[in-house]
Amino acid sequence: MTKPTSDQLKYLEQLVLESFKNDASGHDFFHTQRVVVMAKRLSHEENANEIICELAAWLHDIPDHKLVASEELGWERVRSILSKAGLIEYYDVIKQVISEVSYKGAGVETRCSSIESSIVQDADRLDAIGAIGIARTFAYGGSKGRTMYDPNVKVELHNDFNTYKSSTAPTINHFYEKLLLLKDRLNTSSAKTIAINRHVFMEQFLDQFYHEVKGER
Repeated sequence: MTKPTSDQLKYLEQLVLESFKNDASGHDFFHTQRVVVMAKRLSHEENANEIICELAAWLHDIPDHKLVASEELGWERVRSILSKAGLIEYYDVIKQVISEVSYKGAGVETRCSSIESSIVQDADRLDAIGAIGIARTFAYGGSKGRTMYDPNVKVELHNDFNTYKSSTAPTINHFYEKLLLLKDRLNTSSAKTIAINRHVFMEQFLDQFYHEVKGER
C-alpha cells in the first residue's frame, strides 16, 4: 500500500473533525486526536505499522454503535472518508482493526488479531481511564440523561454485548462495569505501564466520592 502524503492525512483529519465537532458525549474530535497521539506512541514502542495505527485511530469512532444509527452507515462513512482522502486501498485492513477496538462488556472477550489492532484498542482504552476517563464518563452519562449515582442500582458485569450496550445504569456503576477493568485488559506492555497511574487516580477519585457522599470529607 502507498504511504499517505501529509496532505492526505491533513484532509482525513479535517473530515474527522467535521464528523465530531459538535459531540458532547466524550467522543469529540479531541478524544480522537488523543487516541491518534497515543496510538503513534505505542506503535513506535511496540514496533507496529504506524500508518495503519494512525489511520485506524483517526477513524475508530466513526462506526461506533453509540454514535451512529447503524453499523452499516458507520462503515459507509469510513469508506467515504478514506475514498475522499485518496486512501481507499487501506479500507479492508482499517476495517479489521477498528472492528476489534470496542469494549463489549465485562464478560465478553475482545481479542485482537494483529499488533495494530492491539495498539489502537489500547490507545482508546487508555483514554477511557484516569482523569480524562473520569471526565468522559460523566460527559457521556449526562448526554444520555443517566443519573450520576444511585446506591439502589447494583453493578452488573455484562456477559453479552447487547445487554452491555442497552444498559442505562448510573454513571458511577460504569467505573465497575468497565473503567476499573481496563488496566488488566490491555494488550501491550507499554500501555500497561501507562495505565498504572491512571488506574490509581480513579481509585482515589472513587474513595473521595464515597467519603463525600457520606459527608465525611
